[in-house]
Amino acid sequence: MAKDRYTLRYLPTFFNDLEGHVMYISRVLKNDAAANDLLSNVENAILERLPYAESFEPYHSRKEREYPYYRIYVKNYVIYYVVIPDGKSKKIMEVRRILHGMQHRDKTI
Repeated sequence: MAKDRYTLRYLPTFFNDLEGHVMYISRVLKNDAAANDLLSNVENAILERLPYAESFEPYHSRKEREYPYYRIYVKNYVIYYVVIPDGKSKKIMEVRRILHGMQHRDKTI
């Protein structure tokens, strides 16, 4: 799968989720350093995964889905993405959600 080329795309739900987590850490917990660390760690984890997006075990959802979900773990958070074919050898890694590990996933993704 290393010869596959992935384009990175984010859904607005991902940015909404991420903003909510960062604002909670920054404003409620009053820890700007931890909020910045989360942003940095999330970005790094996604970019590290990009060349090998399909080399990991898919998440087995209860719902029938057109594309399987994959997960990236970053501290107490889980990033969910799918891989969508986009031409002969190109694919899109579409990042859809970031949830806290304590959130109920089956109803959210």
